[in-house]
Amino acid sequence: MATAVVTGGAGFLGSHLCDHLASKGFRVVCVDNLETGSLQNVEHLRGDSFTFLNHDVTEHLAVDEDVDVVFHLASPASPIDYLRLPLQTLKVGSYGTHNALGLAKFKRARFLLASTSEVYGDPAIHPQPETYWGNVNPIGPRGVYDEAKRYAEALTMAYHRQQGVDTCIVRIFNTYGPRMRPNDGRAIPTFLRQAHANEPLTVFGDGSQTRSFCYVDDLIRGLVLLAESGEHLPVNIGNPQELTLLELAETVIRVTGAKSEIVYEALPVDDPQVRQPDITRARQLLGWEPQIGLEEGLRRVLQATQRESLSV
Repeated sequence: MATAVVTGGAGFLGSHLCDHLASKGFRVVCVDNLETGSLQNVEHLRGDSFTFLNHDVTEHLAVDEDVDVVFHLASPASPIDYLRLPLQTLKVGSYGTHNALGLAKFKRARFLLASTSEVYGDPAIHPQPETYWGNVNPIGPRGVYDEAKRYAEALTMAYHRQQGVDTCIVRIFNTYGPRMRPNDGRAIPTFLRQAHANEPLTVFGDGSQTRSFCYVDDLIRGLVLLAESGEHLPVNIGNPQELTLLELAETVIRVTGAKSEIVYEALPVDDPQVRQPDITRARQLLGWEPQIGLEEGLRRVLQATQRESLSV
């Protein structure tokens, strides 16, 4: 039985990855300090093939058994979290990545770094290919997250080139699905929470800024395909279907049947105006592309939320 270590495994993406790996017969070691993750996300994973380790990856990370792959997902990922935890965000991108890479080196395991489309900043190239170096404000409020991920990418490549660690880097674009916290500050959970209460949906700026939203099952499938590949350079994983945030708000209202209106508030500092992945490399290297459209994905989130409400 192959063993996978997932840092940040009790978070939104991490818990879905743990689910997927467990379903594929992996022994899963889930590492999380529960700063932004939740035990509720992994409480259904029980038995000898799943271990939860309450641990902060900025401290030395040790695992007793052999390890075949390390998925390093640990990091505050929503603006509300990394603005609240700026120093921790920088530390997990630096010390945390170093410790996760050290584990992979010691165990001779494949290492996957979960990076982000935020490394592109407010891009001058549209859509964004992996060859674009980005336009990031290092001293702005979002810099703690953007630069932590950019540093983590540099560290990952240094371990690969100098230490011979078998690494890969995924640049994750906006992803949504069940287990996103309703108050985490990101667009889809915020809109769904507001629509559920028939409250006005809050759009920042004039709503013309664009995003590309990938359903979590598609994203996890891409991560695993990349980990199973021999690729070392960054690969974008995201849905290239681009829409404005105003169009997203209108879609949420339509899918939920809410009576909500749309209201506008000031645009946050350094909020990217466009965000769309070029997934040419993912298609060519992995045979991957998203399969679940936005409306279908939103319906799945609503169904999962209803099931959770009935089980409480």
